[in-house]
Amino acid sequence: MTDVTELLPIDPDTFRPATRMPDPGDTPRGARRNVRGMTARQHFDLIGAAVAGASLATLLFGWFAPLSGAIGWVVVAFVSFLGLYVLLVSLDADLQEVIDRLTAVLFASAGVVLFGALAFIVVYTLTRGLDALTHTNFFTQTMQFAGPLDPLTTGGIIHAIVGTLIQIAIALAIAVPLGIGTAVFLNEVGGRFARFVRTVSDAMTALPSIVAGLFVYAAVIQGVTHERSGLAAGIAITVMMLPIIIRSADVVLRLVPGNLREASYGLGASRWRTVWHVVLPTARSGLVTSVILGTARGIGETSPVLLTSGVTAAMNTNPLSGPMISLPLQVFDFVRSPEPSMVARGFGAAAVLLVLVLGLFMLARTLGGRAPGDLSARQRRAVQAASRRDVQRFAARHAPAAVAQPTLPDAPARATQGDPS
Repeated sequence: MTDVTELLPIDPDTFRPATRMPDPGDTPRGARRNVRGMTARQHFDLIGAAVAGASLATLLFGWFAPLSGAIGWVVVAFVSFLGLYVLLVSLDADLQEVIDRLTAVLFASAGVVLFGALAFIVVYTLTRGLDALTHTNFFTQTMQFAGPLDPLTTGGIIHAIVGTLIQIAIALAIAVPLGIGTAVFLNEVGGRFARFVRTVSDAMTALPSIVAGLFVYAAVIQGVTHERSGLAAGIAITVMMLPIIIRSADVVLRLVPGNLREASYGLGASRWRTVWHVVLPTARSGLVTSVILGTARGIGETSPVLLTSGVTAAMNTNPLSGPMISLPLQVFDFVRSPEPSMVARGFGAAAVLLVLVLGLFMLARTLGGRAPGDLSARQRRAVQAASRRDVQRFAARHAPAAVAQPTLPDAPARATQGDPS
């Protein structure tokens, strides 16, 4: 058989694709641009544009245009700042760098606005409630013997704090096992029903809180207990916490590496033993974070509690009988009064609630920063101690039993004495 290459008048090597790496010296390199830091010139451009934008807005609002209002001044100053900043950067930069710097300024401005709004809320609430927060009785007394005209040295919110803790405890007792169990079902079982449950839980995330309160009011209060109570409020808070816990726990369990499950199955463990001893311990920090996020959502709910718990000025530690007020509802009850002392108490209670919620979110942020399986120093020491105990237990179980040495009975006394008989 004749080779095809023999019939061709060209070299067969030309059919092979040739790869040629370009010489680094062939292409001229541009100046290296630092995308993370800023030079002194860029700092001057930013500061100069900000000062010029504020000055231009001041001239327009005070001299050259019939404009007024703080919000309008801020908008005009910001737009002027962006335009002047683009103009200054474009003097010694190309189009790509101008776009990068403008985008960075826009994102940084968004962060400043969000942080400023949060800081304003916290500072304003603490400032308005400072008169009430400086009195120790505000944290140790109830409003049972205090009226709207009484000074801030009388009355407090201890009954609302206790009511909040009891209601959240009831909600956690119901929502934690149900939410984490549902998340385990969605990840480990799957199927059509699991997809339906995931769709329902995602839809419940956007459920209005007033709807949850109306549902519990109709199903529990009118149908079973016939009175507002802490138990009904805890159930209403549970309805609001469940979607948050299910959704976040579902995401956390998906992050557990599949090779851990495969290793457990390879050692002969069943599915649910793998879930209990491998999956859940690996995702422990993420699951705790999901519970904390759900708690922060439920502890600040007002509408469901307004319909289900009732309002009281006395201490009630029995969630099965009688109204039990919480901190959000106590804030609402305080600020309805036209008396300055009651309004100050309302802002003080709001400050306590705000600090509590922010603390929960900070704790969730701290715990949520760890990846699945990333243990703390204390947890690593506990795991190492448990491993040593397991090694000792296995060694003791598989060690060969000590062979008992047979003992000969004592010889008769007459044999030792040389009795010939």
